[in-house]
Amino acid sequence: MGRTLPSITQAFLQEQASFNRFRRALRQSDQRILDDLFASAHQHLAAAAYAAHPLPFETFLLAMLLEEHKRLMRLEALLNDLQGDDLSLEE
Repeated sequence: MGRTLPSITQAFLQEQASFNRFRRALRQSDQRILDDLFASAHQHLAAAAYAAHPLPFETFLLAMLLEEHKRLMRLEALLNDLQGDDLSLEE
């Protein structure tokens, strides 16, 4: 007997392909950003497989959000470091 459900990688590729028309309608700069979001979700396919969520795209969105939040936290830490350097110069 074959699989009744596609693998998480197959589901991801199907979801990504379903956005092709949307992607083509975007400006080229926005297309690159959308590609980056899908790439960030792709990094978490192993975790998404463990989630076994009935709507895998929700898991992919959460993975995208996770990567964006990590980026935000790195930028905040960098900003705090830079502000800390400025504060020490003022004293």
